[in-house]
Amino acid sequence: MDLDAVRTFVAAVEAGRFQDAATDLSITQQAVSKRIAALEKSLGVRLFTRTARGAVLTGDGDAFLPHARELLSAELRALASVRTGPLRVDVIGRRLCPATLLRGFHEAHPDIALEVATLFDTAVAALRDGSIDASFRAVVALPDDLDAQWVLDEPIQLLCGSRHPLAGAPSVAPGELAGHRIRLPGVVPGTEWGAYYAEFAAAFDLWIDAAGPNFGTEVVLDTIAESGEVVTLVGAGSRVSWPPGHDLRRVPIEAPVPVYPHSLVWRRGNAHPGLTALRQHLATSEHVAGAWRPSWAAQPSQTVPSTG
Repeated sequence: MDLDAVRTFVAAVEAGRFQDAATDLSITQQAVSKRIAALEKSLGVRLFTRTARGAVLTGDGDAFLPHARELLSAELRALASVRTGPLRVDVIGRRLCPATLLRGFHEAHPDIALEVATLFDTAVAALRDGSIDASFRAVVALPDDLDAQWVLDEPIQLLCGSRHPLAGAPSVAPGELAGHRIRLPGVVPGTEWGAYYAEFAAAFDLWIDAAGPNFGTEVVLDTIAESGEVVTLVGAGSRVSWPPGHDLRRVPIEAPVPVYPHSLVWRRGNAHPGLTALRQHLATSEHVAGAWRPSWAAQPSQTVPSTG
C-alpha cells in the first residue's frame, strides 16, 4: 500500500478540505486528489464524499481511518528500528497549536533534522516503543518511563455563527455558556481532550454535545454557520478556516480564561540532542494568570520534572 497516499488521506481528514491538506503537505491540490483516488482504487471503496464545502468521510473512510493511522505509526516504528537521525515529534494535528510551536522551533534551529507526525491517540505507545522522540499532549497521567514539561497555556475560545446570541459579545464568561449546545464530536472518553472538556463542562454546568459520528471539522463549521443555537470551542492557536459565507465569529472566553495545558512528553533516557534543544526552546512561556485549568494539569506553582 502506498504510504504517501495513506498519509495524504489522514491529512485530508484532519484538514477537512483537500486544498488545506495540500497546504499542510506542501503539495498541489491535484496531487492530493490523485493520491486519494489511487488509494480508493486500491481499496475498492470510496473514502470521501466530495461537497462544495469540503470532503466528508464515508462509512468506509471512517472505518479505514484508525487503520491508516496505525500504518503510519508502523512506518515510524520501522524507521526507528534501523536508524537514528531526525528528531521525530508528534503534534496530534497539523492545524493545531503544537504544530505552530514546532514550526517556530524549526525556524530557530533549521540545522536540526526534523520529522513531524500526527498520531492522534497512539502517541503514548509510539513514545514508549521509540517510534517518536516527543509528543505534545495535555498530561492527565504518565507511565513511569515517560516524562513531561509544560510548554503553553492555550486559551479556549467560543466559535459561533453570526445569528447566535453571543456572536456580538466582546467576550463571554464560562458560566454564560451554560444552556447553549456546544458541539464537539471529537471529544471522546479515554483521551486527554475528553478529560479536559469533561472537567470543564462539570465546572461550569455546560452542555458538551459529543454524540453521533464525527464527520470532521468542516461539518461542525457548517452546523454552527447554519444555526443560531449551536456553538463550538476552539483553541486560540488553532488554524480554523471556513468559507466567507459562513461569517463565523471567534469570541474570547474570560473571567476566568479556560486554558488547554500543552506539555511536551518524551521517554526517559532519550538522549537525542535535538530533544534537548527542543525542550530549551519551549522553556520560555509563562502561565496565564488566573486561568481555569483542570485539576490534573500542572499548576503555575509546580516545578517541571527534568531528566536531562
